[in-house]
Amino acid sequence: MNSFDIEKAFIELIQENERLIYKVCSIYVSDEFPIADLYQEVIYNLWRGFPKFRNECSVSTWMYRIALNTCITGMRKELRCPQRVPVHELKEYLIEPESMEENIQEMYELIHQLKTLERAIILLYLEEKSYQEIADITGLTLNNVAVKLKRIKEKLKKMSEN
Repeated sequence: MNSFDIEKAFIELIQENERLIYKVCSIYVSDEFPIADLYQEVIYNLWRGFPKFRNECSVSTWMYRIALNTCITGMRKELRCPQRVPVHELKEYLIEPESMEENIQEMYELIHQLKTLERAIILLYLEEKSYQEIADITGLTLNNVAVKLKRIKEKLKKMSEN
């Protein structure tokens, strides 16, 4: 495959999965990492990894893994000098805020308060990924995914009651 064909295939892949990338990025948005910057960084890392993709997993699993790792790495850098962003300022970055019902917006606000890995797991769960797919993407064991997901759900429930 020549470089033109590789570039064309990559662009098609990005266009087909653009919502996936935006969803992952929207969970990790902050003042230091606006959604456009996260999106650009994810695309860059997907491009770097594209020639090495060997179809050993699904394309969406590969893309989720790279997108999550890119955003989590950005979060780790941000944690070195933490900044708090009020949840009400993040509303504009949530996916389709006009079409979300109030309780879904509240859920996203609560998700933004979770730890980095917890956000990744709940995002994948909300995307209806199987426990096995979540394990493949995050590198956790299947049992660990089940335990963490149960705890995350309990945590979100407690947070919503407060």
